[in-house]
Amino acid sequence: MTSPIGLLVMAYGTASGPEDVERYYTDIRGGRAPTPEHLAELQQRYAAIGNLFPLLDITTRQAEGIASALNEEAGFARFRPYLGMKHSPPFIGEGVARMREDGVERAVGVVMAPHWSGMSVEDYVRRVEDVVAEDGGPSVTFVRQWYDRPEFVAFLAGRVREALDRLLPEERDGAAVIFSAHSLPVRTVEDGTQRCLRCTAERCADSCAYRNQLADTARRVAGHLGLTQEVTIAWQSAGRTADPWWGPPIEDVIGQLAADGHPAVVVCSAGFVSDHLEILYDLDIEAKELAHEAGIRLERTEMPNDDPGFVRAVAAAIRDHVDEEDRT
Repeated sequence: MTSPIGLLVMAYGTASGPEDVERYYTDIRGGRAPTPEHLAELQQRYAAIGNLFPLLDITTRQAEGIASALNEEAGFARFRPYLGMKHSPPFIGEGVARMREDGVERAVGVVMAPHWSGMSVEDYVRRVEDVVAEDGGPSVTFVRQWYDRPEFVAFLAGRVREALDRLLPEERDGAAVIFSAHSLPVRTVEDGTQRCLRCTAERCADSCAYRNQLADTARRVAGHLGLTQEVTIAWQSAGRTADPWWGPPIEDVIGQLAADGHPAVVVCSAGFVSDHLEILYDLDIEAKELAHEAGIRLERTEMPNDDPGFVRAVAAAIRDHVDEEDRT
């Protein structure tokens, strides 16, 4: 039997509890601690969601579920799951080290973010490659995007349909659907196009792949469902920097939809796959309060988390990636 393939499942990371919030955001900010005022606001936000920090547990279950789905299909333990977080333990370097210690010679890396960007997914790739180059480790290839997998599109479509069905009939007919993702800082290049900050990828030479992929997600899901409702994209959870960030922000889009007379809006946060602060606070508290004030009902699609349909969708992308490698 061949040696197992390492499955390095990567995510942004999370504070482990209220006492870890300062450490976590200092890491995100490249070693610069948040101001006392910003730290207090962050702690208030976590308190508002019951001081929940579920991302690590969810990502662990996702990794185990993806590996289980792959191994069930293969008929033997072909894949062994490992975790690598960008800003919290177990860090990406720790995941690579564990694979190395276990004698894993071949691995596949996947980020729990369906859309590619040079600032997000490619940064994970660079971190893995840097660790392997410095300390050694398995040969790692990467599934860089999987937003367009038909299994994932069908999964999101099911979530959107469930959210629409929670609306009253008179609300559903006039509802709009927003597909959102985490905003990223942007820059305008010489030809006038916009790209994510620091992105130099060839695939973004004409326009931003990240933005285009979110729009493509909206088109694919709407087409799968045959939606007659208005469909649009928006960006959420922008950081506090001097740089401009992708817009329009979801708050502005909700306000405009309300002003246009839509009685309800369904938000599908398609760029996220887990419950965490950007969902439980930014959408469930802030966005819902804004929608209520604007006189429009807001329903959010349930997050994928470790739903079997979701983990099978990601597993299918990994399986095809490995099969393609095996053929070449």
